[in-house]
Amino acid sequence: MRLPHLALSLSLLTLQACASGDAPLGQASFAEYRQQTLAWMQANRTFQTDDHGAELEWNAPREWRPDGVAKRGILLVHGLGDSPFSFNDVGQKLADQGFLVRSVLLPGHGSKPSDMLDVTLKQWQEVVREQAQIMQREVPTVYLGGFSTGANLVLDYAYEHPEIAGLVLFSPAFRPENTYAWLTQYIGWFRPWLAKPDDGVRPMQTPVRYLNVPTNGFAQFYRSALLAQNHIEQRPYDKPVFVAITQHDSVLDTAYVLDNFNTRFRNPTSRLIWYGDTPAPAAKTPRVLVRNDYLPQYRIAQFSHMGLMFSPDDALYGKDGKQRICWNGQQAEDMHKCLNGDPVWYSDWGHREPGKVFARLTFNPYFEWQMAVMMGVLNGERSSASLSLVDEPPSSRH
Repeated sequence: MRLPHLALSLSLLTLQACASGDAPLGQASFAEYRQQTLAWMQANRTFQTDDHGAELEWNAPREWRPDGVAKRGILLVHGLGDSPFSFNDVGQKLADQGFLVRSVLLPGHGSKPSDMLDVTLKQWQEVVREQAQIMQREVPTVYLGGFSTGANLVLDYAYEHPEIAGLVLFSPAFRPENTYAWLTQYIGWFRPWLAKPDDGVRPMQTPVRYLNVPTNGFAQFYRSALLAQNHIEQRPYDKPVFVAITQHDSVLDTAYVLDNFNTRFRNPTSRLIWYGDTPAPAAKTPRVLVRNDYLPQYRIAQFSHMGLMFSPDDALYGKDGKQRICWNGQQAEDMHKCLNGDPVWYSDWGHREPGKVFARLTFNPYFEWQMAVMMGVLNGERSSASLSLVDEPPSSRH
């Protein structure tokens, strides 16, 4: 008669354990992982709105199930300072195509930026390993997908586990654009924040991502990039890979990604989408698809590191979305104009033009076409003949 009470007590103890310290790891199922992570976030998150339920859902590990029995699955991993919301649009589209889709929350994320002060790359690798193995027990074919730092983590796992069927990489941060990024490994003990968290100017976080990250977070990102470089330079990767990058990326060395795609990711079905000016002839191979990223009809001056994964119709990040990212490295006066709802143009971090106020671009007008290219890679299609060759996104044509 006491067994139900014992089970309840154990459940409460589990939730209590998740309520403090590091984000929980070591679960036997995705459902248990999600439940314990939600409990941990509830206890540790600095909420940004009154709708705590919505914030928890946006930041929690998420699952999208297809109609019928899934024969393929894909695990999605977000980037530094971001959250599972990164895949809000991509996840549903993949499920519509028959995939079991899941996202993870990297330790140190989903709560408050200070929780990243002591996080380690090993913890990030552990959650990818655990959830990839859980998915592999449930579906016969598993792919991995990642954004930025998440792309480094899934590449690392895929190189070590040849049973992974292929990769989907958004803005993969194989090599940082900032040549001083290596220093973050050594200065965290005396400078825990590169930008002071109490300067009264820089906001700390939004309902779906961090806007300020401790030095240690950048150090772990840099270490993940070294992992990716070591794998790529040691041997080619022969499974199908989809890559989407933008020329005007303030975070990563896009030329490095493009060069290594052409020389190291050799599968004939692999594709790289390059948003920007046409690359040099030697780099513009048949597997590289180019689209212009100056779209004045959307007031887009250039694409951004974080904007590739979202539909223009996304409720938070779309062209009429509720989450406008005005912290874009601009002057305080322009930032306040952006926050007050004045008309803005969109760009990557730090872009400036006289007489224009810029917000971060958080959506991709080519989203539907990009998904079609991605599905071509995942379905093993060698020909690009069926893909649209227009220079404008479909929604801008008449």
